[in-house]
Amino acid sequence: MMRQECRRCMLSQYQPPRIDSPRNTKTLSAKTITTPGLRSFSFVSCPRVQQRLAVQKKNYLSRRQTSRKVFQVHADVGPVTSVPTSVPSEADKDLGPINKPSIVLDDKLYSYLLRHTREPKILRKLREETATMRGAVMQTPPEQAAFLALLVELMGVTKGIEIGVFTGYSCLALALALPEDGQLVACERDHVVLQVAKRYLQQAGVAHKVDCREGAASATLEALLEEGGNAQYDFAYVDADKRGYAAYYEQLLQLVRPGGLIAFDNMLWKGRVADDEVNDKQTVAIRALNADLLEDDRITVSTVPIGDGLVLCRVR
Repeated sequence: MMRQECRRCMLSQYQPPRIDSPRNTKTLSAKTITTPGLRSFSFVSCPRVQQRLAVQKKNYLSRRQTSRKVFQVHADVGPVTSVPTSVPSEADKDLGPINKPSIVLDDKLYSYLLRHTREPKILRKLREETATMRGAVMQTPPEQAAFLALLVELMGVTKGIEIGVFTGYSCLALALALPEDGQLVACERDHVVLQVAKRYLQQAGVAHKVDCREGAASATLEALLEEGGNAQYDFAYVDADKRGYAAYYEQLLQLVRPGGLIAFDNMLWKGRVADDEVNDKQTVAIRALNADLLEDDRITVSTVPIGDGLVLCRVR
């Protein structure tokens, strides 16, 4: 480790040179230096250096925690996706006064949140199976699925659309929230994961509520329009390829009725949208859509910091 000197502390230990002091004598070690006119000085014992090192260590551990995105198994709540614990940086001056940031969820608090999230046993079982599969990080988290299900019940949704089913966690949560005669069109292009979703829909006894359509979502949405689906749907949830979001949005504006809701997942994109140095195609696409939604007078829009960022658009 590079030595860190505290000139103020060293000067506070200064002693007038003695005649018998050895000239140009230096004893070097990892911690101590002895020079004429200075007592033996330990950098570790310097309180200012200790404080500086403590701050550096804290910042280092914070950066490690922020960049960590892992699955772990909790005895009570099942697979847990750790939540980044970074604190937002100082906002641009033109944003005006900034309120205290939202609560930061560490693993302990997130586990508490899961224990206080209602999750039917069939959803818990699906979540545990998905955690063993490739791409498990794509699954909608339980608290977000519960929030979406609540919106469906509050709105009295009878017809909905989901783009991006994966193994079916959010699809199943929405189907359970729909009335007995409700209908959800579920779009998924991956045959393998769609079979998992169908199996759990069948086990839960809600398969009759879900119209699973395998293939490109854009083609499915176009087919719905051709089938007379214009303004016939109450709700849509999009959690698929990010570069396709803008096109899905325009199609959904035609399919969802005035007063209906379109929800986009991953709109905070693990914080990458706020990092100007990150410019991959998916991040750029999400940034552009966030900017467009903010200025679009066809909708009322709100960004909810749940999961990886959920944007809710009420069609006017």
